[in-house]
Amino acid sequence: MCPNKKLEQIHISSISMVELENIYNDTGQKLNWDCLFVLPFWLKNWWQVFGAGKKLAILAVRSDTSSIICLAPFMIEENTAKFIGSESVCDYQDIIIADKFPDDLFLLLLEHLKKMGVSRIELGALHPDSKALTGFSQAAKKSGYHSSYDEAEKFYKLDLPKTWEEYLNVLDGKQRHEIRRKIRRLNETGQIDYQIVNNKEAVKDAFDEFLSLFQTSRKDKAEFLTDRMNSFFTSLAKTMAEHDMLQLGFLRVDGRVAAATLCFEYGNTVFLYNNGYNPEFRNLSAGLLGKIFSIKHNIEKKIACYNFLKGDEAYKKRLGGQPLPLYRLTIELKYTGFK
Repeated sequence: MCPNKKLEQIHISSISMVELENIYNDTGQKLNWDCLFVLPFWLKNWWQVFGAGKKLAILAVRSDTSSIICLAPFMIEENTAKFIGSESVCDYQDIIIADKFPDDLFLLLLEHLKKMGVSRIELGALHPDSKALTGFSQAAKKSGYHSSYDEAEKFYKLDLPKTWEEYLNVLDGKQRHEIRRKIRRLNETGQIDYQIVNNKEAVKDAFDEFLSLFQTSRKDKAEFLTDRMNSFFTSLAKTMAEHDMLQLGFLRVDGRVAAATLCFEYGNTVFLYNNGYNPEFRNLSAGLLGKIFSIKHNIEKKIACYNFLKGDEAYKKRLGGQPLPLYRLTIELKYTGFK
């Protein structure tokens, strides 16, 4: 932080989604867009499908030099400020911030939201390294506002080694043996092909195929894929392909699709966002093998990290994922006294 900046040097204003996109595209702005789930095109896709009844409150914090030092992508619903998005499709979120920012930044944001009529702030889920988690918690305490945070869920990530054999050696002996056995059995079944679709011209047909697998693999996934969710996923896949961030992986046996993974590549990390499999290949553990081939592909691509995202599914541990907590933060913008 940069404690020598004075309060009067900082200005906060609301901006539009288009302005947010323009700031992202402005290479002169020195902001850290660390979080996949607050990239402008991600937020725009969500807003177009789910934003009805909510008010945009994207806050841009500028210094006197007009340089932007922070972006807070909020929306307001019934006097409550939240990040644009929802935990069902945005695994964790954060503010966008410069390396250097004033100590009083989060105090100013709280007071600005209060002047806008916000009485409550609900932020979640938050990465343990989130600037919003530490910044707003400390600011609330200084202001005498009641705040609380608790663990929401866990997410799992895997630092990818340089080679496939090194990856197998990271696993315990039982899992290493099981993966080799499953791959050998798969190869004995027929001709195996693993293909990544990331070309925006080919995405539509490929994504329809993915959605079909997603729906048929599990009843709860079929129920989750409402018309609105289908619209969001389809638009998101197209947008991510346009930004060269899509990895739509298909595992085929003798030309028939056995499993598929929907991944996004950003910042030398691959995010396993969703997956599905063909129930006809259940006896071959097709769903698990689709993820294994995705990991193998990204090891070969020299990606640094594989993020399984949130959820406590057993396969994430079995495939080497390490658990990390996610948090929810709540602040009541009502003075309760200093502690």
